Amino acid sequence: MKKSLLIFALLFPSVFALAQSEEMEVKAAINQLFDGMRKGDSAMVSEVFVKEAQMQSVFLDGQSNTQVREGSLEGFLKSIGTPHAQIWDERISFERISIDGPLASVWTPYQFYLGDKFSHCGYNSFQMAKIDGKWKVLYIIDTRRQDDCK
Repeated sequence: MKKSLLIFALLFPSVFALAQSEEMEVKAAINQLFDGMRKGDSAMVSEVFVKEAQMQSVFLDGQSNTQVREGSLEGFLKSIGTPHAQIWDERISFERISIDGPLASVWTPYQFYLGDKFSHCGYNSFQMAKIDGKWKVLYIIDTRRQDDCK
């Protein structure tokens, strides 16, 4: 019994360190996406997505009806790479990261600014996979609103 406890005690820190390392890699991929948005660098953003990535937004319309809007990675990348007067600044924090082997689920509250002017807020939900040693976004869905922002 003492021997198995000793083995567990010796292995647990390395398991914990591996999990932290994976979380850091997931965060780095998501941060690259938003750093690329701020720079207007669509190539930088493109690197963190799979080609077949899906994008959606959920919001309430003027009559408080839930709407789901489909987006496309191609359209998203084109809009990032097209010169625009203001910096697109999406400020996130990492609320939850769950990882099981090559699959990660990430929940991030955000506030979006056009330059220095607040635009909207909400939450992002990322589904990611580790492909060829790199974390890639498979699917992102977000909420959008202009009030009740933290």
